[in-house]
Amino acid sequence: MKLRILLVGASGTLGQAIKAELAQRHEIVTAGLSSGDIRLDIADAKSIVAALAKAGPLDAVVCAAGHVTFAPLADFKPANIGESLHTTGINDKLMGQVNLALAARDVLRSGGSVTLTTGILAERFIAAGHSASLVNNAIEGFVRAAAIELNNGLRINAVSPSIVQESMPKFGAFFRGFEPIPAARAALAYSRSVEGLETGQIYKVF
Repeated sequence: MKLRILLVGASGTLGQAIKAELAQRHEIVTAGLSSGDIRLDIADAKSIVAALAKAGPLDAVVCAAGHVTFAPLADFKPANIGESLHTTGINDKLMGQVNLALAARDVLRSGGSVTLTTGILAERFIAAGHSASLVNNAIEGFVRAAAIELNNGLRINAVSPSIVQESMPKFGAFFRGFEPIPAARAALAYSRSVEGLETGQIYKVF
């Protein structure tokens, strides 16, 4: 069955690979901060709700967007959200995806799905990566817990990829000794989430 899928972060490295995989069989509506069929700022709840309303009927929402701060632990000081270096990760990748899932719940067709993105740093740890580890684990906890409360046959999963080969020029210095994966391989896990039947799963692509 051909699905209508909203892909958030479609212009990014991972997003492009997900689109290439899913567009072979489904209709893709792209969304992003500065590009795509629809403008969507994942750090702004009102923008998310407005974008989903504009998108029209949907069978699935996939998120490949979200930023975190990479910095040494010594740079982080006790501070409230807004002043803390954790702010970007919490407002953007964490609450952005949580809010996206909550908004999608209210508009998806029966049997629809939400797929979020975490990452290998949820369980493998690196210098300067603790904020990403915090955010990734929070998202995974949300996915597992939300899955037991969704109604109308809705499903929610997350994909946790390792560093992708295409991102090594930018992030490789943080991931010495990690085996990078092709973005196309990670994209297969998104297909599994969207086109499968499971819910509350974390698909690890390491």
